[in-house]
Amino acid sequence: MSPKCIVREMVWELPPLILHPFNERVPPSALLENSRAALMLSGIIPGDGSGPAELKRRLLNGRYGELRMLYFLGRDVMCWVEQCLEWSTRVPELAGRGDLRRQSFAGLLTANPPDRVRDKLVRWGVDDYVSIFARAIGVNAVFAEPPAAEQLSEEFLRNYHRYADYLYRCYMDSQAHYINDAAQFHFELYASGEHSRMLASQWGDGLG
Repeated sequence: MSPKCIVREMVWELPPLILHPFNERVPPSALLENSRAALMLSGIIPGDGSGPAELKRRLLNGRYGELRMLYFLGRDVMCWVEQCLEWSTRVPELAGRGDLRRQSFAGLLTANPPDRVRDKLVRWGVDDYVSIFARAIGVNAVFAEPPAAEQLSEEFLRNYHRYADYLYRCYMDSQAHYINDAAQFHFELYASGEHSRMLASQWGDGLG
């Protein structure tokens, strides 16, 4: 067996991925207005009487709100990636491998998550989870903190999703890495409130 090959019979349980709610106070109606403004500027739907400057302002404000939400989602994901990498250093069969890197775990989430994680995301209404997680990782690969709106060009805000896609690809290509398989690496996905309630229940059972 090649020394680069992980033992196929083993199944590893990774730390859970815990997603926290966004504290952005952006109502769904604001995101809808962003989409409507983009369609009006493109002439796809009739205008509502607003001038081009107002439509552009609404569009850019909406794009900026979306970018911030991606940043905070990516922060949770990158925290999980670091936990997985640290966990792997404590597993004798995995410790010391030169090709088990952050990208190995990021790719597991975006390209090949366990079925139970994929099913949960779909139940949450997150059908395009691949693009969302990939863009969140790409944004976090560049920004250590959410950038202020005035630090970003109009071009970037209008097309941030395209830039984030490329940033993710650059991140994944920056280091050669082992491609983790969902059949070997399992993990759970929780909303933070859900995880807290589960822990409280477990602690309560332990005290009972």
